[in-house]
Amino acid sequence: MSQQKCSDHDYALESVPTESKKGFLPMFAIMLGFTFFSASMWAGGTLGTGLKFSTFILVVLIGNLLLGVYTGALAYIGSSTGLSTHLLARYSFGEKGSYLASLILGITQVGWFGVGVAMFSLPVHYSTGIDLNVLILLSGVLMTSTAYFGIKSLTALSIISVPLITILGTYSVTGAVNSIGGISKLFTVEPVDNLGLAVGITLCIGSFISGGTLTPDFARFSKNKSIGVISTFIAFFIGNSLMFIFGAIGASTLGQLDISEVMLKQGLIIPAIIILGLNIWTTNDNALYASGLGFSNITKIPKKYIVIFNGLVGTLGALVLYNNFVGWLTLLSSIIPAIGGIIISDYFVNKNQKYASLENVKFKKVKWNAVIAWILGVLATKFLPGISPINAVLGSAITYIVLEKISNKVPFKKKKE
Repeated sequence: MSQQKCSDHDYALESVPTESKKGFLPMFAIMLGFTFFSASMWAGGTLGTGLKFSTFILVVLIGNLLLGVYTGALAYIGSSTGLSTHLLARYSFGEKGSYLASLILGITQVGWFGVGVAMFSLPVHYSTGIDLNVLILLSGVLMTSTAYFGIKSLTALSIISVPLITILGTYSVTGAVNSIGGISKLFTVEPVDNLGLAVGITLCIGSFISGGTLTPDFARFSKNKSIGVISTFIAFFIGNSLMFIFGAIGASTLGQLDISEVMLKQGLIIPAIIILGLNIWTTNDNALYASGLGFSNITKIPKKYIVIFNGLVGTLGALVLYNNFVGWLTLLSSIIPAIGGIIISDYFVNKNQKYASLENVKFKKVKWNAVIAWILGVLATKFLPGISPINAVLGSAITYIVLEKISNKVPFKKKKE
């Protein structure tokens, strides 16, 4: 085993060994912390003002159920193999072909990290008067530090943050609901916009399907498949639903999409800063961690050094990313689900849940069937009716399966012993 592997406790370029795997509670905390993100609340606020509350509940349940199934499938693969999303992509895309997946995923996560730093720093600056540059630098350093120290730091932060966010958020939302006369009043609020059911489900799934594609990066640390799947499914189904409900109630009662903004209106300045910071931090460090794994797959540089560089880029470019890059990030996010569809179909259908160990595989450089399937999956989001993220996953998966059957080839061959 190489020196790099011995010193890499996050196993960026190898499978996670049994002794480093974790039980249900740590994994549940990590995955729940990952799904607690302000952007999901913003999406929930959009749905809350665009749908009747009864329809909103239906949309959130359907959307996050589908999101839970998608991420649960990826969690099953990650926990079964102990491999990250980027190493799994080698089996379907080939060794060099996996760089495409790693590049797209890595750039997107660095971009969202910078956006997250700005999402925290700007409201705190406006509410407290603290210098914006100081806030950006401090939050960027703190969020980078937990990603640098790896899965143990991510676990510790999530165990602290998840209960605080849940308790403070629920307290604030309860107060907001009571201020309009109780929960029954929410069902009488008429939507400002008239969003359709398909649009609502698309927004719900699209809010986290790009991040959800990185589920194996974390689920690979699960002690067994049941822990990986159950912790992930519950986190995405309940965690993301909770963020949507917080956003919808805030928008419907006080005109604010983020629970921290609701708290500020309620005069709860310190709790607002705490919940905003923890909410973004638990997702941002995971995003930076995942970006480090992606670029490590491409460059073979240890993950921790890439995390420092990516954190620096995201921090220094936070305001630029926030003001100008969100549209580009949204575009990148729309092309990510097709990657997950290919990984899922390759593992469950083409390989019948049997991957040879990473050390015993000689990968093709590029698996063109996967590249073609990815392109067609992306095009499916643009030209097919229905729910675009689902179109991407199913379009890429079906295309990949068909192309593999036609070519009657596999993306690797075992090394001669």
